Amino acid sequence: MAIEFLNRQGIFHLATNNTSYVIKLWQNTYPMHVYWGERIANPNIDWHLETPYRRRERIQGGEVGSPQFTREYWPFEYPCYGTSDFRPPAYEIQTGNGRTLSDARYIEHHIYDGKTALQGLPHVYTEAGDKVQTLELTLYDAFADLTITLVYNVFEDYDAITRHTRFYSKSQNLFLNSALSVSVDFKNMPDEMIQLSGTALREKHLHRRKLDCGTTSVDSTRGISSHQQNPFLALVNENTTEDYGDAYGIGLVYSGNFTAAVHCDMHRSARVQMGINPFHFKWQLLAGESFTTPEAVLVYASHGLGEMSRRFHRLYRKRLCRGYYRDAVRPVLLNTWEAAYFNINHDTILKYAEKAKDVGVELLVVDDGWFGKRDDDTSSLGDWVINEKKFPGGFQVLAKDLNKLGLKLGIWVEPEMISPNSELYRQHPDWCIHADGYVRTQWRNQLVLDFSRDDVTDAMIEAISRVLDSADIYYVKWDCNRRLTECGSDALPADRQGEFYHRYVLNLYRFLETLTQRFPHILFENCASGGGRFDAGMMYYFPQTWVSDNSDAFARLKIQYGSSLCYPPIAITAHISDVPNEQLGRTTPLSFRQHVSQPFNLGYEMDLAKMDEIQLEQTCENIALYKQIRELVLNGEFYRLKSPYEGNETAWMLIAPDCSQATVWYYKALAQGEEAYLNVKLKGLNPNVRYYCKQTAQFYEGDVLMRVGLPIPWENGDFFSCMWQFKQVKE
Repeated sequence: MAIEFLNRQGIFHLATNNTSYVIKLWQNTYPMHVYWGERIANPNIDWHLETPYRRRERIQGGEVGSPQFTREYWPFEYPCYGTSDFRPPAYEIQTGNGRTLSDARYIEHHIYDGKTALQGLPHVYTEAGDKVQTLELTLYDAFADLTITLVYNVFEDYDAITRHTRFYSKSQNLFLNSALSVSVDFKNMPDEMIQLSGTALREKHLHRRKLDCGTTSVDSTRGISSHQQNPFLALVNENTTEDYGDAYGIGLVYSGNFTAAVHCDMHRSARVQMGINPFHFKWQLLAGESFTTPEAVLVYASHGLGEMSRRFHRLYRKRLCRGYYRDAVRPVLLNTWEAAYFNINHDTILKYAEKAKDVGVELLVVDDGWFGKRDDDTSSLGDWVINEKKFPGGFQVLAKDLNKLGLKLGIWVEPEMISPNSELYRQHPDWCIHADGYVRTQWRNQLVLDFSRDDVTDAMIEAISRVLDSADIYYVKWDCNRRLTECGSDALPADRQGEFYHRYVLNLYRFLETLTQRFPHILFENCASGGGRFDAGMMYYFPQTWVSDNSDAFARLKIQYGSSLCYPPIAITAHISDVPNEQLGRTTPLSFRQHVSQPFNLGYEMDLAKMDEIQLEQTCENIALYKQIRELVLNGEFYRLKSPYEGNETAWMLIAPDCSQATVWYYKALAQGEEAYLNVKLKGLNPNVRYYCKQTAQFYEGDVLMRVGLPIPWENGDFFSCMWQFKQVKE
């Protein structure tokens, strides 16, 4: 049983296979956080809740309702605003008299098997046979006549807990000024916070920051989760490594403005919070209406960051990603962008296709430039009609011609955007996000459609659906090349302008849900100028994401290493591009580029006709090899062996869940004079069996590979890499 309630003690024990989360109903009134960590047998530890002796005189006589009760020293599960807790609250309401005080107290709870879906929001789901239980803790604010339901879903076999909060106003019209998804009070402050930060072309770099008194936070106010920050954090101690020590991870299943913060007080306790960013958020909650926050995912691991990551990977692969492609190996694709940019037509696509089929590519993606009068980036976004001059007979003819070559057709779209130079804009200039009297800020010569409006969203759903209905289209790359500015909507009254950002995200999700349900056979890939909106919310609709527009293989080591902290390799698209690299001008060997892409979702972004015969042969061999291991990429367990953030080497490996096979990759950035002996120790293998390595034609014991390691062959020159495949020997 995943959830146990000790009635006499008022204790809830939320237990997965390896973790425990303990809540105490203090004086049967306030849910208090007691413990989160490695699984314990006896959850009756409410003594742990008592405040340290130095504060005892401050809470004597602190019964519920007593003026002496000082909330500042207690670990609340969902703290309120306006009383004697001066730390940041999890929510803030505003009643009709303008006051923002709240005091919500426990009234009831329910425990049941399974999990209820979050309507209109992406969420972790259950399937038949899953060991999942739900706890709903309902609090009541009598003055506001408001119920607040804290929802905990315990995924026993996945070692994960999800949380969200539901507000219901019974009789009053209220405003929600903030409504976070999760708040956890740590009695002892962790030493460090890990975040995934960067910018375009440098997404999800791993940053490890020391915590101290005050607030350490990341957030986005850009309307999307952003290149700059990611809605994820991990809390660790100073001695936590990949394989040792406590690691607490929290991810938000949301794609808009977010906040993730650790607030450390003067007693070195910490309050960790994550949810919708209160910046420009104000939601009107009318009597009889409810509001549900996005879902947060909580993962604890006692054996370091690697174990934490693998728990996130398993959950996200199997209970966040959906549809046919969740369990299907992904096709090797060729994208036309860096090969041709806007200079595409039916004949050029078929020219690329001829070369692509010869090397084993399975899918050809027609990127930007196929619609309207789109010959550059100055026009036609919103005019989702195929350019018949470029593609006579439309995609129907092109798809048939590609199918004859054994290839499938994919296309690029950017449905959230509108060009001022477009038929759509001339007909509906009010459909873009704008503020009358202010300049309409452009980026890449485009504006953003107002998806907070149902009519605009509906029109785009139908426009894109007509394109997808027109031919046998196998794949869609959904792009989003700018952020939101001049935010607000003519369709919203003055007292609801604070709902704009969240309504935009909700209608985006409605668009994606409609499209993925209408076209379940299509493989949808997420992109936002690269990894600008790579988050758990988008994974619910997109089984893979273009993690960065930076395809330089050396730069990709840090991007892909950081992304793997919570996102599985199969969700990370990694393309091989030409050299010198378009973004950085760097030249790396083709073998290095191939090895960097192989552990992830492989594709190509180049004109294959520019390759010589040797390179074409290497490409053909690489694709054939990838097809051998892509089942492992789909379902394998990912181990990080050497970090590009710590030195000149990077290494990682994928291993089958039953340990029967593994593939290992090693990368060295720069050659060193008189190099020392190099080796890499593997992880996760069965120590008691023998493995055969295809590349060395040798047998190795599992324990030897993990404890002694694998010697790295020496080769002169920068950007050296190698790869080994291991299979268990049947004795």
